[in-house]
Amino acid sequence: MDAGAALNAERLERFAAALDALAPSGRIGLAVSGGPDSLALLLLADAARPGLISAATVDHGLRSEAADEAAMVAALCRARNIPHATLRVVVEDDTAGVQAAARKARYAALAAWAVQQGVTSIATAHHADDQAETLLMRLARGAGLGGMGGIRRSRPLADAPDVTLIRPLLDWTKTELEEVVAAARIAPVRDPSNADPRYDRTRARALLAGGWPDAGRVAATADHLAEAEEALAWVTAELAEKRIRLREQDATLDASGLPRELRRRLLVTLFARLAPGVDMRGDSLDRLLQSLDAQKVTTLGGFRCDPGPPWRVSRAAARRLA
Repeated sequence: MDAGAALNAERLERFAAALDALAPSGRIGLAVSGGPDSLALLLLADAARPGLISAATVDHGLRSEAADEAAMVAALCRARNIPHATLRVVVEDDTAGVQAAARKARYAALAAWAVQQGVTSIATAHHADDQAETLLMRLARGAGLGGMGGIRRSRPLADAPDVTLIRPLLDWTKTELEEVVAAARIAPVRDPSNADPRYDRTRARALLAGGWPDAGRVAATADHLAEAEEALAWVTAELAEKRIRLREQDATLDASGLPRELRRRLLVTLFARLAPGVDMRGDSLDRLLQSLDAQKVTTLGGFRCDPGPPWRVSRAAARRLA
């Protein structure tokens, strides 16, 4: 079946507009697993940019069916004259869990493939339901504003900064993508891990399947929060130029009159400039803020922090051995 035959004009125009906003021109890579979401991405992208897409399927080696699923995607691509590659990876043990380890291996493989192919954008099939699930999971974990922005529409790949990961389907529901694949008369792959109750995402998915909260509205909230995060990041960058003074051995921060969130962000910026390899976030940073607000000298991660004003951060003196 022709790539555009199963797509109505409205849906194709909607997808093309989203894709153009993220990757205005040129060839793009697609991450296609064989599931309904990524197959819809393949069909839509082929119709929107015929002859300008390449696809890759990552085989994590975690399920015996994965090789056959990759072969199915390869056959679909071959029938549509779409270049396809199967990327086999080894998922290393990770304290964050098997899903996190698989994600890390997947993006590393996709980054290497993109560089080899000469594409500067890779599209994944994350959609509104995925966005809603992500927001619920992060809410349950007590994430801050940055985390509550959910899945970003675009971001550089860590393993290939010149390659941008894009998500042109974030405004589409899973039901809409299922309909695209059904209309093309393609039987998608069903990954059993998507129904495994051991994973937080499965529990979030089950909650949304009950109809409350509405996935589309939750995803819209993630967009609003991402915009708020972007605005705060901009304000922080402006304030940092005026309020942080970096010297050879220490740095100062004029935090007077600022809301707590901006004081926190400016501290993160200060540490990033003074000691680029040191990550000062989470509970330890909150405790540091409390100490400085209480006019107490404290140490954190090898640094002495004086309340001033202004706040002063310097390398803590080494302890003498008795």
